[in-house]
Amino acid sequence: MITAIVRFPLPHGLSPEDVKMAYEHSAPLFRGAPGLVRKYYLHGADQTGGGVYLWESRDAAENMYSDAWRQGIAERFGTPPKIEYFDTPLIIDNGTGNE
Repeated sequence: MITAIVRFPLPHGLSPEDVKMAYEHSAPLFRGAPGLVRKYYLHGADQTGGGVYLWESRDAAENMYSDAWRQGIAERFGTPPKIEYFDTPLIIDNGTGNE
């Protein structure tokens, strides 16, 4: 498994509701995405937006994060995203009791 952390600055003046609406607009793109296990949308107090993604493989992640996808982020939020990848050797899920 691979965890990807994607971050980008959000435009100033967006309310939490505006950010949620923008994220809801993008959600269909990720539902059923090949190799995506889970996604968490992020909104930091410093107006950082992004997501934490759990992928089955790095290839699956990189297939999603195409040049067109990066350009779409830049067009919607003013700058391309920064993406960090991490191997994910163990997951604790307290909601299901799985490890």
